[in-house]
Amino acid sequence: MSDILPVSMQDFLHSRKPELRKQQIRKTDKQRRFFAAYYKLAECKKKMVHQYKNNGFNMVLDTNSGAVHVVDETVYRVIGLLNEGRSPEEIKSALTPAYGEEEVCEALAECEELKTAGQLFTEDIYRDAIIDFKKRKTVVKALCLHIAHDCNLACRYCFAEEGEYHGRRALMSYEVGKKALDFLIANSGSRRNLEVDFFGGEPLLNWQVVKDLVKYGREQEKLHDKKFRFTLTTNGVLLNDEVMEFCNREMANVVLSIDGRKEVHDRMRPFRGGKGSYELILPKFQKFADSRGQQKYYVRGTFTRNNLDFAKDVLHLADLGFKQISVEPVVAAPEEDYALREEDIPVICEQYDKLAKEMIKREKEGRGFNFFHFMIDLTGGPCVYKRLSGCGSGTEYLAVTPWGDLYPCHQFVGEEKFLMGNVDEGIVRTDIVDEFKGCNVYAKEKCRDCFARFYCSGGCAANSYNFHGHINDAYDIGCELQRKRVECAIMIKAALAED
Repeated sequence: MSDILPVSMQDFLHSRKPELRKQQIRKTDKQRRFFAAYYKLAECKKKMVHQYKNNGFNMVLDTNSGAVHVVDETVYRVIGLLNEGRSPEEIKSALTPAYGEEEVCEALAECEELKTAGQLFTEDIYRDAIIDFKKRKTVVKALCLHIAHDCNLACRYCFAEEGEYHGRRALMSYEVGKKALDFLIANSGSRRNLEVDFFGGEPLLNWQVVKDLVKYGREQEKLHDKKFRFTLTTNGVLLNDEVMEFCNREMANVVLSIDGRKEVHDRMRPFRGGKGSYELILPKFQKFADSRGQQKYYVRGTFTRNNLDFAKDVLHLADLGFKQISVEPVVAAPEEDYALREEDIPVICEQYDKLAKEMIKREKEGRGFNFFHFMIDLTGGPCVYKRLSGCGSGTEYLAVTPWGDLYPCHQFVGEEKFLMGNVDEGIVRTDIVDEFKGCNVYAKEKCRDCFARFYCSGGCAANSYNFHGHINDAYDIGCELQRKRVECAIMIKAALAED
């Protein structure tokens, strides 16, 4: 029999949020149940059902409904054969010698009940929704303000080339920042909640302008019935008590850049002279995280080929007292010595498994922590449009350079092909907006049959462009790792639901 974690995608669409539950299908006469199942299950063609084993659990994910099932071996085998297009009669013949006729009939009947309930072998009802999304009037809801195209570190993997973005150093002026906020307000339509991320480079190099823009934003809230959610990303070098106090008052979230163990961090995140930054920033980050009650922040790291044992870095950060942790795989050109390679994937997946098991153990011991890539909500979360189209880059989310140019996101800055306009004239390249509107899981061939498509939303458009030359593809290594992370995240839910 199966234990069922609730339907998710249908709940997103219809705004229902059931409680996490377990359910056991009742038993009735085996022959009646078998033949009732026969005629309906015989019509099952290969649907989006994903099966995997992890940490002793037999997991089944019905992709289109979002339903997750923890099943015994008999049901697991039955679902696998149904997914291959085998008829119930064929399955009964194949599995009865190993499991017995009654158990196989019960498993088939349970699968039918799940199918009838819309929790197994469901049809994709979301393909047409993306058509409506593309027709919607675009409103901008978030800006990434490149407050400083400069940095006081020389991180080896920095996509911004040490904060210079293709060699053009600059600090955003207050005037440009004001225009950016005005642009956001003017193009946000009826949306009340707006997001602004102070980004770099290193934003604290332009700290006074950050403070001034927050003040200006708070003034505009009252005038336009808007609410700004400000966030800040920092390497911590210039972090001090005044910055912490201001951020605790005004910033909804802060991202603190640290890679993990001292030797790992210092290798990739040194000062320009080569000295490591770990010992300087660590006590500041610990103090900052504590001052925020271990909430509304992330320590954010990057792992590379130099530390494929990155689970140790995650646990190192947890042992230091951090409760909100994100350590993400580097995305780099293949010729870089630290770039992840296809042959590294098995090792990385093994690390995710180790980390997942340790997180379960620590959670049960009362010393758990959040790992960003294992955070998954099976009972609520983003609307179906967000699930289909991703982060909203190029449509709802834009990046602003220090001189006011608009790009689809921070990773496209400097790619003149994607220059959309500026804060004075607004968006003048509406064709770019249309291109990004068309970027979704159904436009990407690699996503159409992927079980994780509603969790990653098609992946990063910038990564797709950098590795394949256009945005409607997918970064292959990233896809493999994303699928593994989804599997681990769902398994953790199942393991913790046991208690």
